[in-house]
Amino acid sequence: MGYAYDDQNIFAKILRGEIPNNTVLETEHTLAFSDLYPQAPTHVLVIPKGPYVSYDHFAAEASDAEILDYTRAIAQVCKMEGVSLDDGEGFRMISNAGDHGVQEVPHLHVHILGGRRMGRMVQPQS
Repeated sequence: MGYAYDDQNIFAKILRGEIPNNTVLETEHTLAFSDLYPQAPTHVLVIPKGPYVSYDHFAAEASDAEILDYTRAIAQVCKMEGVSLDDGEGFRMISNAGDHGVQEVPHLHVHILGGRRMGRMVQPQS
């Protein structure tokens, strides 16, 4: 897959306003919105506004301002949603990358999941 960014992915279309979303938080470099098919009582997607495919791509090429904004936005979403350790029982943050990571949308995004115990993330191999 590499880092070739597809500007026709669903998150790029959301960022351009072509597809509506239920915005939770928007900052200069970040957009957070409710997942259409939530897997937990709290399920928010947090995406950078820049054209980054995966977290390693973002970490290598984003500006310091983008990295700081994105990281702080994730913390703010966790607090707003009541799942941060300050206010809640915790959360799971997932970011998939590439085929082996089962990434469905080729735009960096993290899932913030909370509001219930999440169970094991990966089952041990037999």
